[in-house]
Amino acid sequence: MDQLTGKTAVVTGGSSGIGLAAARRLAAEGAHVFITGRREDELRAAADAIGAATAVPGDVADPADLDRLYDAVRARGEGLDVLFANAGAAGFATLAETTVEHVDQILGVNLRGTLFTVQKALPLLNEGAAVIVNSSVRADDGVEGFGTYAASKAALRSYTRTWANELKGRGVRVNAISPGPIDTPALSGLVSAEELETVRSEFAAKVPLGRMGTAEEVAAAVAFLASDQSTFVLGANLYVDGGENQV
Repeated sequence: MDQLTGKTAVVTGGSSGIGLAAARRLAAEGAHVFITGRREDELRAAADAIGAATAVPGDVADPADLDRLYDAVRARGEGLDVLFANAGAAGFATLAETTVEHVDQILGVNLRGTLFTVQKALPLLNEGAAVIVNSSVRADDGVEGFGTYAASKAALRSYTRTWANELKGRGVRVNAISPGPIDTPALSGLVSAEELETVRSEFAAKVPLGRMGTAEEVAAAVAFLASDQSTFVLGANLYVDGGENQV
């Protein structure tokens, strides 16, 4: 603990799941955390529970909302040391089922939203800052119905390498994480209540460790990449997948 004392962090999609767990962990390490998300009541409740946190409601797909987020960070006057670009959208659609609306939704949040989340943070990033991009193991495989989502996450992996190269001269480290099946509230948004336990069992069966991961386990990886424990890690992709895509 206390690896981030005096630091300022931003976590997008910070009201639940991986984002909330990461915000809690960064705050526990001593950072003041700005969290953003579309569900205002849930976001403010999360900030209250975290304590050392500021809620700035907004949608990363809306550049004006990102401007409001970074205006709040700027007003604090201490720059930005950690950015976890976590906000994401997911949804099933096979090639035959894919619509313009589906593509716009997924790419609008995952690709465009993440791109401008990082771009608009550039003037605030302090020397030695850490940027962590949330990708996914789905970028590496061909799970049916996840084509657009997987493509968006693969693009983020590519962006991570490029941004790491472009920002290294400023001492800013850019890395990605790729969670595997993580048991979060988002899962219930993808399947019906009747299907939920079956899906959990199917996900767990594919993981060598025999279970789904927790948001707190992903948050631990985020804290590592945010801290001085990872100062020689650049452009990497840290898998938090229980070995699903590794062994």
